[in-house]
Amino acid sequence: IENIARFVEEGESPMQAAFKGAKQIGFTIISLTVSLIAVLIPLLFMGDVVGRLFHEFAITLAVSILISAFVSLTLTPMMSARLLKPERERKHSRLGAWFGAAFERTIQQYGRMLDWVLDRPRATLLVFALTVVLTGLLYVAVPKGFEATQTTSYDAMSERQQALADAILKDPAVDHLTSFIGVDGANPTLNTGRMQIVLKPFGQRESASDVIRRLADSTARVPGISAYMQPVQDLTIEDRVSKTQYQFLLSSPDTAELASSTAKLLERLKALPQLVDVATDLQDQGLQAYVQIDREAAGRLGVTVSAIDTALYNAFGQRLISTIYTQASQYRVVLEAAPRFKTGPRALEGLYVPGTIVNAAGTSSTTQVPLSSVARIVERPAALALNHVAQFPAATISFNLAPGASLGAAVDAIKAEEAQLDLPASIETSFQGAAEAFRASLTNTLLLILAAVVTMYIVLGVLYESYIHPVTILSTLPSAGLGALLALLAARLDLGIVGIIGIVLLIGIVKKNAIMMIDFALDAEREQGLEPRAAIHQASLLRFRPILMTTMAALLGALPLMLGTGVGHELRHPLGVTMVGGLIVSQLLTLFTTPVIYLGFARLAQRWRRRGEEAAA
Repeated sequence: IENIARFVEEGESPMQAAFKGAKQIGFTIISLTVSLIAVLIPLLFMGDVVGRLFHEFAITLAVSILISAFVSLTLTPMMSARLLKPERERKHSRLGAWFGAAFERTIQQYGRMLDWVLDRPRATLLVFALTVVLTGLLYVAVPKGFEATQTTSYDAMSERQQALADAILKDPAVDHLTSFIGVDGANPTLNTGRMQIVLKPFGQRESASDVIRRLADSTARVPGISAYMQPVQDLTIEDRVSKTQYQFLLSSPDTAELASSTAKLLERLKALPQLVDVATDLQDQGLQAYVQIDREAAGRLGVTVSAIDTALYNAFGQRLISTIYTQASQYRVVLEAAPRFKTGPRALEGLYVPGTIVNAAGTSSTTQVPLSSVARIVERPAALALNHVAQFPAATISFNLAPGASLGAAVDAIKAEEAQLDLPASIETSFQGAAEAFRASLTNTLLLILAAVVTMYIVLGVLYESYIHPVTILSTLPSAGLGALLALLAARLDLGIVGIIGIVLLIGIVKKNAIMMIDFALDAEREQGLEPRAAIHQASLLRFRPILMTTMAALLGALPLMLGTGVGHELRHPLGVTMVGGLIVSQLLTLFTTPVIYLGFARLAQRWRRRGEEAAA
């Protein structure tokens, strides 16, 4: 539309302007479309979690780009020919005339600055080299992202979790909660419980991270129970339930070594400043009561082992003794000891078992014998639960990140502590869930960006039938990467998967500046016979308006992602920050570096051509 409007402003009729504008800009649209799709091709072949996240993104974007290109080459020229008015029929308001004059002055100022830059190519190339080096350094420096006693009774656990729920409900950000205890898929043992805390709408509270930190302080004052909290993620890949968000797994065929190594590593990790809420699911400090029967005493009193087993089951095994039937339903009658007699091992001393006593006359009589007369109760440590991974005993150490800490720093700190601890050879360690996906993404991310750049170079080389022009176009990428990484540092955000998506989008967006300049410069050299400097200077001025228009369109589209504060904005925020930062810096730099690099390659090509002619002569 901008190119057609430019011809209309020069006095062409809308129909003629549509033909000439579409013909002139057609190859540029094809180049932009094909190169954009080329950026997305490597995403389709990515594996692991990163690949699964990118597949739908790549396909959706590629189809949208193809449809947009088709519309731009067909429907847009037709509508422009019918809807645009000739310049003589257009009436400009005062505000429009003022903006037009101001924009013309901006283009003139840009032309003067461009002349100054073209006269100093070495300084400009030095700035470009510094941009490349600084981008690499920032990529390395920027942060990167993806117990009390264990034995307790059901009643005690219920009482303590209720006290914890009361403390949480006092927080002004909490709307309501759901609390449950008991052994099930989420709670492996009786001494653990779960809560789902529902917060008030985002506008009535702080962020979830701030609420969690405040709740951690208030719940720490509840005696006899510890609370570990993690926010519900919009995107989660964990397949194991853990107390906190990130997981580190230890496994070994030797349960004793596993318990010892887990305890040592747990103590070290709790001291790391990058981690908070460090916990483990290894529960080997429980207590188990054993009934040791004095068989001589039991024999004298006529107490059999079967009688002791029956008495224990009657008291604590919930024996079904009857069923009451009514017209509508049925009720099962369960035999068990009263709750006050099930508070601990001492309750066993109050049990009686049937025994047989033979008197002097040889007759026997049945009597009730205290269990304590024929047995004693011994408590021993025992594991409450033992998890397995790949058939081996395993323990998971989970953790949250401390405020201001990145997942990359936490992973490095954990690996350093593991190396210093020198665990036994039988212990195997690995990160799980988001932490493991993060480690895999470090390699995948670099491969993804390199593959996108190489694919784009090949496609552009085929389109332009040149080895040089694709390099000129790709020279716009370091400035976009520099702006994205600087923006992430300024916003104190990690470079995660969403940030990488933003950088991939930038790779496709920012190169359009160079493509529009180079296409018009090459056309001016072929059609008008201009020298490379005059051609790139003219192309830069002619394409300044569409370059600014397309950059502002992308920038304004990314601003809601960067400034949004609604529910789930934490997931989208890095995408907006990387796009806004990359677009601003690339816009400021590529308007000057691209013409200088184009002119430098043109002069280099002329030297090679001249040397070839001299050699041939």
